Amino acid sequence: MKKNFSSIIIAVSIFLVLGFLFVTMMPSWSADENKKITEFSTSRALDHIKAIAKQPHYVGTKNHEVVANYILKELQKLGLQTATQEGFTLSDWGNLVKSKNIMCRIKGTEDGKALLLLSHYDSAPHSFSHGASDDASGVATILEGVRAFLNAKTKHKNDIIILFTDAEELGLNGAALFVTQHQWAKEVGLVLNFEARGSSGPSYMLMETNKGNAGMVQEFAKAGATYPVSNSLMYSIYKMLPNDTDLTVFREQGDIQGFNFAFIDSHFNYHTAQDDVAHLDRSTLKHQGSYLMPLLNYFSNADLNATASTTDDVYFTIPFTFISYPFAWVMPMTLIAAGLLIILVFLGKAKRMLKAKDIIKGFFPFLGALIVTGLITYYGWKGLLLLNPQYNDLLNGFTYNGHDYITAFVLLSLSISFFFYHVASKSKVTMNHYVVPLLFWIVLNGFLANSLQGAGFLIIPVYFGLLAFAVFIFSQRSNWILNLICGIPALLIIGPFIEMFPVGLGLKVLFGSAILTVLTFTLLLPVFGDFSKKGGWSLLLLLMTVVFLAKAQYNSGYELGKAKSNSLVYLYNADTNKANWVTYDTNLDSWTKSYLGENPKHAKIWNDLKLFSKYNSEFTYASEAPNKGIAKPTITFLQDSIVGFRRFLKIQITPNRKVNRYDIFANENMTFFNFKANGVSTLGQKGTELERNGSKLLSYYVVNNEPLVLQFTINKNTVFDMNVMESSFDLMTNPLFAMNQREGWMMPTPFVLNDAVVIRQKIKPTPKAVVPIATPELLQPAPTDSLKVVKDSLRVK
Repeated sequence: MKKNFSSIIIAVSIFLVLGFLFVTMMPSWSADENKKITEFSTSRALDHIKAIAKQPHYVGTKNHEVVANYILKELQKLGLQTATQEGFTLSDWGNLVKSKNIMCRIKGTEDGKALLLLSHYDSAPHSFSHGASDDASGVATILEGVRAFLNAKTKHKNDIIILFTDAEELGLNGAALFVTQHQWAKEVGLVLNFEARGSSGPSYMLMETNKGNAGMVQEFAKAGATYPVSNSLMYSIYKMLPNDTDLTVFREQGDIQGFNFAFIDSHFNYHTAQDDVAHLDRSTLKHQGSYLMPLLNYFSNADLNATASTTDDVYFTIPFTFISYPFAWVMPMTLIAAGLLIILVFLGKAKRMLKAKDIIKGFFPFLGALIVTGLITYYGWKGLLLLNPQYNDLLNGFTYNGHDYITAFVLLSLSISFFFYHVASKSKVTMNHYVVPLLFWIVLNGFLANSLQGAGFLIIPVYFGLLAFAVFIFSQRSNWILNLICGIPALLIIGPFIEMFPVGLGLKVLFGSAILTVLTFTLLLPVFGDFSKKGGWSLLLLLMTVVFLAKAQYNSGYELGKAKSNSLVYLYNADTNKANWVTYDTNLDSWTKSYLGENPKHAKIWNDLKLFSKYNSEFTYASEAPNKGIAKPTITFLQDSIVGFRRFLKIQITPNRKVNRYDIFANENMTFFNFKANGVSTLGQKGTELERNGSKLLSYYVVNNEPLVLQFTINKNTVFDMNVMESSFDLMTNPLFAMNQREGWMMPTPFVLNDAVVIRQKIKPTPKAVVPIATPELLQPAPTDSLKVVKDSLRVK
């Protein structure tokens, strides 16, 4: 009875610790919050979001200009002198756009480096996203934070630059324009960037630095953010993923470091029509403000040069606390832990409390739980995808019932762990079997110390495990209260990762969370190993798994606010004079079938010119569509001249309708030199030869219907083979099409060119070719390696 009672107390205690952990990750919002004019108000910030996110406001729309004017007026209301910066940039993603940045500057009392507050104000194109979270929330956080800062009349030494960038969603173009072309960029010492990749959950702090992070870590700790949520492993993983922000441009192009603050939960709303005010978590918005105010107060007076460092720190957070220590400690801490384990095992054997055969037997439940859990959860998720093919409609990989699946897989992992330790590990040998998990965790940390040093803090729970093990060796008895206390650090440090991984990376990594659950269980073996009736706990957890799987299955459909994404594009081939409906969807619904039919043909032939997609989506199905007589663009060869071994070309593509985007493709055998688009070269381009992957040259996002002008040089004998795809994002409103509106449980698919009217056309020279003439203007863009050839050819002539 006593053991049963202690098992229940331990289970309740663990539940309470985890509950406390997740509840205290961020502040809670209340509608009746204090609205002192000198303090950050979530409600006032929300008013800005409501104004900015009324409608989609991607680059090139009227609403985009409306939002820009709103921001300018709000800054002017604060008594700030505003300025704008406009210009073309061609990102290394191959995206060309004319950006309009909004900025102002608050003078400090000294002439040091400036603190930059950063966010972008454009919304994502193609998917009718209102951009409430991404990134009206960032703009609103800064507007409200600066208002409170100014009303508090806070004295500050450093200048404060406020920058709202444009075209972040298209390729970080506004940030590139500022960093490479604005004088203020040279004066920036630190950036605070506010972003979003979902619509709820805690805001995570991520650092961007080219060198060491130690200075930034120490200065962040001094700033005293109340609800810090971060760790050095997150940034190590972040750097491996293709998820850049405006701050990345500052780091790469300007060697300017800073902090990102971004929330990622409810990732299914990211870049969709559901990124609206209704779906934005108010507590999440308040969390953003809880970062800005202390950091603004601190860094506006701090020596920003102090953030520079050549060494790195490991860092992590537990509720209300930010902890760090040097990377240099990671390997010694691991080696010391290994030494302590060896000593304790030696003492345990000397005292006859540990037996070699019992220690070795500990491999069976440990590896059994680990392997079985990994296999069941890995193939279990694949099975769920077969049972629910509609989950593939959400490209980001996180379903609306995703948290139910996380809970179910965690419970299943615990059930399997209890089962194996019930079968193969009795209470009297628990500490013998504990040697294997400790050994594994120490070896794992040794591996991480060399390959992923940001994870160096994972050795800390091991030390608490060694403490519980040492008390057992020296006292010759196991104390469940002490074991529980020693297990709390593992819950606080590792617990968040179990949820964070599938939220941030998609449910495809659910098996990773399950394996991590098993590893955490084994690290807490002194706690769980003393449970009586482990078989009963295994069965109870299995039943709870079934309940959450049933709940997830019950909520596996779509509804208003949890919509199915679908896609449709009208694609007209101007060369064949034929049109088709095409889609990216794998699961057609009633709306897409009304255009594609019940048995559409595969669209493989339409993917020869592959449009960019974050998730490499391609057209899946196609069917014939009526020819609507869409006005084709005018393609004019302004220059077509041969000098020596080079052919100089200048091509203008002018729209004859309201368009939003041009995609230019060229045969991969074509080599381009001195390539410019609307007068600008690729950001970071090295040498004269254009670097590219595949057939795509660029995507031009059109503002005010300005034409696209391409200027470049190719080898004289190169076969000219180029194509253009001209797109307007007006399929649903174009008067030439009587489109049926989507039902309430549907929404446009994000991350792809969608709801668009597209013209595909060969780029062909004008019938009357320009006579080759050698002039100084033509010689100007010639590659360095061809100058001698050009001069020699002129002498011959």
